[in-house]
Amino acid sequence: MSIDLDYDQQHLWHPYTSSINPLPCYPVSSAEGCEIILEDGTRLVDGMASWWACIHGYKVPELDQAAAHQLGNMSHVMFGGLTHKPAVELAKKLVALTPPSLEQVFISDSGSVAVEVALKMALQFWHAKGEKRAKFATIRNGYHGDTFGAMSVCDPDGGMHQLYQGFLPEHLFCEAPQTRFEETWDPADIKPMQKMLEQHHQSIAAVILEPVVQGAGGMRIYHPQYLKELRKLCDQYQLLLIADEIATGFGRTGKLFACEHAEIEPDILCLGKGLTGGYMSLAATITSKSVANTICSGEAGVFMHGPTFMGNPLACAVANASIDLLIASDWQTKVATIEQSLKTQLKQCLSLESVTDVRVLGAIGVVETKQAVNLADIQAKFVELGVWIRPFGKLIYIMPPYTISASQLQKLTDAIYKVLTSL
Repeated sequence: MSIDLDYDQQHLWHPYTSSINPLPCYPVSSAEGCEIILEDGTRLVDGMASWWACIHGYKVPELDQAAAHQLGNMSHVMFGGLTHKPAVELAKKLVALTPPSLEQVFISDSGSVAVEVALKMALQFWHAKGEKRAKFATIRNGYHGDTFGAMSVCDPDGGMHQLYQGFLPEHLFCEAPQTRFEETWDPADIKPMQKMLEQHHQSIAAVILEPVVQGAGGMRIYHPQYLKELRKLCDQYQLLLIADEIATGFGRTGKLFACEHAEIEPDILCLGKGLTGGYMSLAATITSKSVANTICSGEAGVFMHGPTFMGNPLACAVANASIDLLIASDWQTKVATIEQSLKTQLKQCLSLESVTDVRVLGAIGVVETKQAVNLADIQAKFVELGVWIRPFGKLIYIMPPYTISASQLQKLTDAIYKVLTSL
Protein backbone atom coordinates (compact mmCIF):
# COMPACT_ATOMS: atom_id res chain seq x y z
CA MET A 1 0.00 0.00 0.00
CA SER A 2 1.35 3.43 -0.93
CA ILE A 3 1.74 6.33 1.49
CA ASP A 4 -1.41 8.48 1.80
CA LEU A 5 0.16 11.82 0.83
CA ASP A 6 -3.17 13.67 1.09
CA TYR A 7 -3.56 12.58 4.71
CA ASP A 8 0.09 13.47 5.36
CA GLN A 9 -0.46 16.95 3.97
CA GLN A 10 -3.65 17.48 5.98
CA HIS A 11 -2.55 16.09 9.33
CA LEU A 12 1.22 15.67 9.66
CA TRP A 13 3.20 18.74 10.65
CA HIS A 14 6.68 18.50 9.10
CA PRO A 15 9.69 20.56 10.28
CA TYR A 16 9.52 24.28 9.57
CA THR A 17 6.43 23.80 7.41
CA SER A 18 3.08 25.61 7.21
CA SER A 19 -0.14 23.75 7.99
CA ILE A 20 -1.95 26.14 5.64
CA ASN A 21 0.35 25.84 2.66
CA PRO A 22 2.56 22.81 3.37
CA LEU A 23 5.66 22.09 1.35
CA PRO A 24 5.51 18.97 -0.83
CA CYS A 25 6.85 15.74 0.70
CA TYR A 26 8.39 12.89 -1.24
CA PRO A 27 7.27 9.36 -0.20
CA VAL A 28 10.21 7.17 0.86
CA SER A 29 9.94 3.38 0.75
CA SER A 30 13.48 2.50 1.86
CA ALA A 31 17.09 3.63 2.01
CA GLU A 32 20.39 1.84 1.57
CA GLY A 33 24.02 2.84 1.21
CA CYS A 34 24.01 6.53 0.34
CA GLU A 35 20.66 6.49 -1.44
CA ILE A 36 17.07 7.26 -0.47
CA ILE A 37 14.57 5.21 -2.49
CA LEU A 38 11.16 6.73 -3.23
CA GLU A 39 7.94 4.76 -3.60
CA ASP A 40 8.11 4.95 -7.40
CA GLY A 41 11.60 3.47 -7.39
CA THR A 42 13.45 6.78 -7.87
CA ARG A 43 16.85 6.61 -6.18
CA LEU A 44 18.22 9.83 -4.71
CA VAL A 45 21.86 10.26 -3.70
CA ASP A 46 21.59 11.64 -0.17
CA GLY A 47 23.61 14.80 0.32
CA MET A 48 22.23 15.50 3.79
CA ALA A 49 22.96 12.27 5.72
CA SER A 50 19.45 12.83 7.10
CA TRP A 51 20.32 16.11 8.79
CA TRP A 52 23.97 15.16 9.19
CA ALA A 53 23.40 12.07 11.33
CA CYS A 54 23.74 9.03 9.02
CA ILE A 55 27.53 9.14 8.79
CA HIS A 56 27.76 5.51 7.62
CA GLY A 57 24.79 5.75 5.23
CA TYR A 58 21.70 3.55 5.47
CA LYS A 59 20.99 -0.12 6.07
CA VAL A 60 24.38 -0.67 7.69
CA PRO A 61 24.81 -4.38 8.54
CA GLU A 62 26.80 -3.76 11.75
CA LEU A 63 24.22 -1.32 13.09
CA ASP A 64 21.27 -3.46 12.02
CA GLN A 65 22.84 -6.40 13.85
CA ALA A 66 23.47 -4.37 17.01
CA ALA A 67 19.84 -3.21 17.06
CA ALA A 68 18.48 -6.71 16.44
CA HIS A 69 20.68 -8.22 19.15
CA GLN A 70 19.65 -5.61 21.70
CA LEU A 71 15.97 -6.04 20.84
CA GLY A 72 16.39 -9.67 21.83
CA ASN A 73 17.29 -8.51 25.35
CA MET A 74 15.31 -5.32 25.96
CA SER A 75 14.47 -2.20 24.02
CA HIS A 76 14.16 0.04 27.06
CA VAL A 77 14.41 0.11 30.81
CA MET A 78 14.35 3.14 33.08
CA PHE A 79 17.76 4.54 34.03
CA GLY A 80 16.71 5.61 37.52
CA GLY A 81 18.13 3.05 39.92
CA LEU A 82 18.99 0.64 37.08
CA THR A 83 21.90 0.37 34.65
CA HIS A 84 22.89 -1.86 31.74
CA LYS A 85 25.87 -2.88 29.65
CA PRO A 86 25.14 -0.74 26.53
CA ALA A 87 25.15 2.48 28.61
CA VAL A 88 28.29 1.55 30.54
CA GLU A 89 30.10 0.58 27.33
CA LEU A 90 29.01 3.81 25.66
CA ALA A 91 30.28 5.88 28.58
CA LYS A 92 33.64 4.09 28.40
CA LYS A 93 33.92 4.86 24.68
CA LEU A 94 32.98 8.52 25.05
CA VAL A 95 35.33 9.09 27.97
CA ALA A 96 38.17 7.45 26.02
CA LEU A 97 37.54 9.46 22.83
CA THR A 98 36.87 12.93 24.26
CA PRO A 99 39.39 15.22 26.02
CA PRO A 100 40.97 13.74 29.19
CA SER A 101 39.24 16.13 31.59
CA LEU A 102 35.76 15.03 30.47
CA GLU A 103 34.78 12.04 32.59
CA GLN A 104 31.14 12.37 33.67
CA VAL A 105 28.61 11.32 31.01
CA PHE A 106 24.93 12.28 30.97
CA ILE A 107 23.06 10.34 28.25
CA SER A 108 19.85 11.95 26.99
CA ASP A 109 17.55 11.53 24.03
CA SER A 110 18.21 14.39 21.58
CA GLY A 111 20.68 17.12 20.70
CA SER A 112 18.46 19.93 21.95
CA VAL A 113 18.12 18.16 25.29
CA ALA A 114 21.91 17.73 25.46
CA VAL A 115 22.17 21.54 25.21
CA GLU A 116 19.44 22.03 27.83
CA VAL A 117 21.39 19.68 30.12
CA ALA A 118 24.61 21.63 29.53
CA LEU A 119 22.93 24.94 30.36
CA LYS A 120 21.37 23.48 33.52
CA MET A 121 24.73 22.04 34.53
CA ALA A 122 26.27 25.51 34.29
CA LEU A 123 23.45 27.15 36.25
CA GLN A 124 23.53 24.51 38.97
CA PHE A 125 27.34 24.68 39.12
CA TRP A 126 27.22 28.33 40.13
CA HIS A 127 24.24 27.81 42.40
CA ALA A 128 26.27 25.21 44.28
CA LYS A 129 29.04 27.80 44.64
CA GLY A 130 26.59 30.22 46.21
CA GLU A 131 26.16 32.44 43.15
CA LYS A 132 23.06 33.03 41.05
CA ARG A 133 24.44 33.46 37.55
CA ALA A 134 21.62 33.47 34.99
CA LYS A 135 23.37 34.72 31.83
CA PHE A 136 25.07 32.84 29.02
CA ALA A 137 27.48 34.41 26.56
CA THR A 138 27.76 33.38 22.94
CA ILE A 139 28.45 34.55 19.40
CA ARG A 140 25.95 35.58 16.75
CA ASN A 141 24.89 33.23 13.94
CA GLY A 142 24.78 30.33 16.39
CA TYR A 143 22.19 27.57 16.49
CA HIS A 144 21.76 25.13 19.38
CA GLY A 145 18.33 23.56 18.94
CA ASP A 146 14.60 24.20 19.11
CA THR A 147 13.77 23.64 22.78
CA PHE A 148 13.26 26.65 25.05
CA GLY A 149 16.66 26.98 26.69
CA ALA A 150 18.51 26.06 23.50
CA MET A 151 16.55 28.69 21.55
CA SER A 152 17.60 31.35 24.04
CA VAL A 153 21.28 30.97 23.09
CA CYS A 154 20.58 30.95 19.33
CA ASP A 155 21.03 34.24 17.47
CA PRO A 156 17.92 36.29 18.41
CA ASP A 157 18.13 38.67 15.42
CA GLY A 158 17.38 37.18 12.02
CA GLY A 159 17.91 33.65 13.29
CA MET A 160 15.46 30.76 13.22
CA HIS A 161 13.95 31.81 16.55
CA GLN A 162 13.61 35.57 16.09
CA LEU A 163 9.84 35.17 16.51
CA TYR A 164 10.33 34.21 20.17
CA GLN A 165 12.28 37.33 21.10
CA GLY A 166 10.74 38.85 24.22
CA PHE A 167 9.54 35.46 25.49
CA LEU A 168 12.91 33.79 25.93
CA PRO A 169 15.50 34.58 28.61
CA GLU A 170 17.82 37.27 27.26
CA HIS A 171 21.48 36.38 27.08
CA LEU A 172 24.66 38.08 25.88
CA PHE A 173 25.65 38.01 22.21
CA CYS A 174 28.69 39.42 20.45
CA GLU A 175 29.87 39.50 16.85
CA ALA A 176 30.91 36.10 15.50
CA PRO A 177 34.52 35.58 14.34
CA GLN A 178 35.12 36.76 10.78
CA THR A 179 38.47 35.13 10.01
CA ARG A 180 37.85 32.11 7.82
CA PHE A 181 39.36 28.74 8.61
CA GLU A 182 42.01 28.96 5.87
CA GLU A 183 42.90 32.64 6.37
CA THR A 184 45.59 34.21 8.54
CA TRP A 185 44.21 34.73 12.04
CA ASP A 186 43.13 38.29 12.83
CA PRO A 187 43.52 38.98 16.59
CA ALA A 188 40.76 41.60 16.33
CA ASP A 189 38.28 38.73 15.99
CA ILE A 190 38.33 37.94 19.70
CA LYS A 191 37.94 41.59 20.83
CA PRO A 192 34.11 41.66 20.94
CA MET A 193 34.02 38.56 23.14
CA GLN A 194 36.88 39.86 25.26
CA LYS A 195 35.03 43.12 25.87
CA MET A 196 31.74 41.36 26.66
CA LEU A 197 33.34 38.99 29.17
CA GLU A 198 35.33 41.81 30.77
CA GLN A 199 32.11 43.77 31.36
CA HIS A 200 29.73 40.96 32.32
CA HIS A 201 31.77 37.98 33.57
CA GLN A 202 30.36 38.17 37.09
CA SER A 203 26.84 37.44 35.82
CA ILE A 204 27.80 34.80 33.24
CA ALA A 205 27.37 31.10 33.99
CA ALA A 206 29.09 29.85 30.83
CA VAL A 207 30.09 30.64 27.28
CA ILE A 208 28.45 28.36 24.69
CA LEU A 209 29.27 28.04 21.00
CA GLU A 210 29.63 25.63 18.10
CA PRO A 211 33.37 25.08 17.58
CA VAL A 212 34.81 25.98 14.13
CA VAL A 213 31.56 25.38 12.21
CA GLN A 214 28.30 27.18 12.92
CA GLY A 215 25.51 24.97 11.58
CA ALA A 216 21.90 25.96 10.98
CA GLY A 217 22.58 29.57 12.01
CA GLY A 218 24.49 30.22 8.79
CA MET A 219 26.86 27.36 7.92
CA ARG A 220 29.84 29.57 8.77
CA ILE A 221 33.36 28.13 9.12
CA TYR A 222 35.74 30.16 11.26
CA HIS A 223 39.38 30.08 12.41
CA PRO A 224 40.26 27.61 15.21
CA GLN A 225 42.48 30.21 16.90
CA TYR A 226 39.26 31.85 18.09
CA LEU A 227 38.66 28.82 20.31
CA LYS A 228 42.18 29.02 21.74
CA GLU A 229 41.70 32.68 22.64
CA LEU A 230 38.24 32.01 24.06
CA ARG A 231 39.58 29.17 26.23
CA LYS A 232 42.17 31.62 27.65
CA LEU A 233 39.45 34.18 28.39
CA CYS A 234 37.24 31.59 30.10
CA ASP A 235 40.21 30.53 32.24
CA GLN A 236 41.03 34.16 33.02
CA TYR A 237 37.48 34.92 34.19
CA GLN A 238 36.88 31.40 35.60
CA LEU A 239 33.93 30.77 33.29
CA LEU A 240 32.69 27.42 32.03
CA LEU A 241 33.06 26.77 28.30
CA ILE A 242 30.35 24.68 26.59
CA ALA A 243 31.19 23.22 23.16
CA ASP A 244 28.13 22.22 21.15
CA GLU A 245 29.52 19.49 18.88
CA ILE A 246 26.16 17.96 18.00
CA ALA A 247 26.70 18.77 14.30
CA THR A 248 30.51 18.65 14.19
CA GLY A 249 31.25 15.58 16.32
CA PHE A 250 32.36 12.18 15.05
CA GLY A 251 34.58 13.29 12.21
CA ARG A 252 32.45 15.74 10.23
CA THR A 253 35.12 18.49 10.12
CA GLY A 254 38.09 16.17 9.50
CA LYS A 255 38.87 15.82 13.21
CA LEU A 256 36.99 13.45 15.48
CA PHE A 257 35.76 16.54 17.33
CA ALA A 258 36.02 20.11 16.04
CA CYS A 259 37.68 21.31 19.27
CA GLU A 260 40.73 19.27 18.20
CA HIS A 261 41.42 21.83 15.46
CA ALA A 262 42.30 24.24 18.29
CA GLU A 263 43.63 21.62 20.73
CA ILE A 264 41.35 22.89 23.50
CA GLU A 265 39.22 21.13 26.10
CA PRO A 266 35.76 22.49 26.91
CA ASP A 267 34.30 22.15 30.39
CA ILE A 268 31.09 20.69 28.97
CA LEU A 269 30.71 18.91 25.61
CA CYS A 270 27.41 18.23 23.81
CA LEU A 271 27.17 15.34 21.34
CA GLY A 272 24.33 13.93 19.23
CA LYS A 273 23.40 13.35 15.56
CA GLY A 274 26.18 11.01 14.39
CA LEU A 275 26.37 9.35 17.80
CA THR A 276 24.15 6.47 16.64
CA GLY A 277 25.02 6.77 12.95
CA GLY A 278 21.59 8.33 12.50
CA TYR A 279 19.72 5.17 13.50
CA MET A 280 17.87 6.63 16.45
CA SER A 281 17.77 9.69 18.65
CA LEU A 282 20.47 9.80 21.33
CA ALA A 283 22.71 12.48 22.79
CA ALA A 284 25.32 12.94 25.47
CA THR A 285 26.50 15.83 27.62
CA ILE A 286 29.95 15.19 29.07
CA THR A 287 31.67 17.22 31.74
CA SER A 288 34.58 17.06 34.16
CA LYS A 289 34.56 15.46 37.58
CA SER A 290 35.23 18.90 39.01
CA VAL A 291 32.07 20.39 37.48
CA ALA A 292 29.96 17.32 38.29
CA ASN A 293 31.15 17.13 41.90
CA THR A 294 30.61 20.84 42.44
CA ILE A 295 27.03 20.50 41.17
CA CYS A 296 26.40 17.58 43.50
CA SER A 297 27.89 19.35 46.52
CA GLY A 298 25.20 22.00 46.32
CA GLU A 299 21.79 22.36 47.92
CA ALA A 300 20.07 19.69 45.81
CA GLY A 301 22.88 17.18 46.24
CA VAL A 302 22.13 15.79 42.76
CA PHE A 303 21.89 17.05 39.18
CA MET A 304 18.23 17.88 38.61
CA HIS A 305 17.50 16.26 35.27
CA GLY A 306 16.23 12.82 34.24
CA PRO A 307 14.58 12.19 30.84
CA THR A 308 12.25 9.18 30.53
CA PHE A 309 14.35 7.65 27.77
CA MET A 310 17.70 8.52 29.36
CA GLY A 311 20.29 5.85 28.63
CA ASN A 312 17.93 3.97 26.29
CA PRO A 313 19.58 0.52 25.86
CA LEU A 314 18.58 0.13 22.21
CA ALA A 315 20.02 3.50 21.22
CA CYS A 316 23.15 2.95 23.35
CA ALA A 317 23.77 -0.44 21.71
CA VAL A 318 23.55 1.08 18.24
CA ALA A 319 25.77 3.99 19.33
CA ASN A 320 28.42 1.53 20.51
CA ALA A 321 28.33 -0.24 17.15
CA SER A 322 28.45 3.06 15.26
CA ILE A 323 31.47 4.31 17.20
CA ASP A 324 33.26 0.98 16.75
CA LEU A 325 32.53 1.06 13.01
CA LEU A 326 33.77 4.64 12.70
CA ILE A 327 36.99 4.09 14.64
CA ALA A 328 37.77 0.85 12.76
CA SER A 329 37.25 2.56 9.39
CA ASP A 330 39.70 4.85 7.65
CA TRP A 331 37.33 7.75 8.25
CA GLN A 332 40.07 10.40 8.22
CA THR A 333 41.05 9.50 4.66
CA LYS A 334 37.40 9.29 3.58
CA VAL A 335 36.58 12.72 4.99
CA ALA A 336 39.79 14.25 3.58
CA THR A 337 38.92 12.83 0.14
CA ILE A 338 35.39 14.25 0.35
CA GLU A 339 36.84 17.63 1.39
CA GLN A 340 39.24 17.74 -1.56
CA SER A 341 36.49 16.73 -4.00
CA LEU A 342 34.11 19.36 -2.63
CA LYS A 343 36.76 22.08 -2.89
CA THR A 344 37.50 21.15 -6.49
CA GLN A 345 33.94 20.54 -7.67
CA LEU A 346 32.09 23.37 -5.91
CA LYS A 347 34.64 25.99 -6.95
CA GLN A 348 32.92 26.30 -10.34
CA CYS A 349 29.84 27.70 -8.58
CA LEU A 350 31.77 30.90 -7.82
CA SER A 351 31.53 31.82 -11.51
CA LEU A 352 27.73 31.96 -11.30
CA GLU A 353 25.95 35.30 -10.99
CA SER A 354 23.63 33.95 -8.28
CA VAL A 355 26.46 32.78 -5.97
CA THR A 356 28.23 34.91 -3.38
CA ASP A 357 30.45 32.36 -1.58
CA VAL A 358 31.64 28.76 -1.45
CA ARG A 359 33.11 27.22 1.70
CA VAL A 360 34.27 23.71 2.54
CA LEU A 361 35.64 21.90 5.60
CA GLY A 362 35.82 18.15 6.03
CA ALA A 363 32.61 16.54 4.75
CA ILE A 364 30.79 19.90 4.67
CA GLY A 365 30.25 21.84 1.46
CA VAL A 366 28.35 25.15 1.38
CA VAL A 367 27.28 27.34 -1.53
CA GLU A 368 25.77 30.66 -0.49
CA THR A 369 23.52 32.48 -2.93
CA LYS A 370 22.80 36.19 -3.12
CA GLN A 371 19.05 35.69 -2.70
CA ALA A 372 17.10 33.15 -0.66
CA VAL A 373 16.01 30.21 -2.79
CA ASN A 374 12.45 28.94 -3.25
CA LEU A 375 12.64 25.68 -1.31
CA ALA A 376 9.79 23.82 -3.04
CA ASP A 377 11.04 24.73 -6.52
CA ILE A 378 14.70 23.96 -5.92
CA GLN A 379 13.88 20.74 -4.07
CA ALA A 380 11.88 19.49 -7.07
CA LYS A 381 14.77 20.29 -9.42
CA PHE A 382 17.20 18.35 -7.25
CA VAL A 383 14.87 15.34 -7.13
CA GLU A 384 14.60 15.44 -10.95
CA LEU A 385 18.40 15.22 -11.05
CA GLY A 386 18.40 12.21 -8.71
CA VAL A 387 19.78 13.86 -5.56
CA TRP A 388 18.44 14.77 -2.14
CA ILE A 389 19.62 18.22 -1.06
CA ARG A 390 17.53 20.40 1.24
CA PRO A 391 18.69 24.03 1.31
CA PHE A 392 17.56 26.73 3.70
CA GLY A 393 17.52 30.46 3.03
CA LYS A 394 20.52 31.39 0.92
CA LEU A 395 22.41 28.21 1.74
CA ILE A 396 22.67 25.19 -0.51
CA TYR A 397 24.87 22.79 1.39
CA ILE A 398 25.74 19.11 1.56
CA MET A 399 26.92 16.95 4.45
CA PRO A 400 26.96 13.47 2.91
CA PRO A 401 27.66 10.13 4.60
CA TYR A 402 31.40 9.41 4.82
CA THR A 403 30.81 6.24 2.78
CA ILE A 404 29.72 8.15 -0.32
CA SER A 405 31.42 7.13 -3.57
CA ALA A 406 33.30 9.55 -5.86
CA SER A 407 30.62 9.24 -8.54
CA GLN A 408 27.80 9.87 -6.06
CA LEU A 409 29.54 12.96 -4.70
CA GLN A 410 30.11 14.21 -8.25
CA LYS A 411 26.40 13.74 -8.93
CA LEU A 412 25.58 15.95 -5.94
CA THR A 413 27.97 18.75 -6.88
CA ASP A 414 26.97 18.62 -10.56
CA ALA A 415 23.32 18.96 -9.52
CA ILE A 416 24.11 22.01 -7.36
CA TYR A 417 25.92 23.69 -10.25
CA LYS A 418 23.22 22.84 -12.77
CA VAL A 419 20.35 24.05 -10.57
CA LEU A 420 22.15 27.27 -9.63
CA THR A 421 22.88 27.94 -13.29
CA SER A 422 19.13 28.05 -13.88
CA LEU A 423 18.44 30.59 -11.12
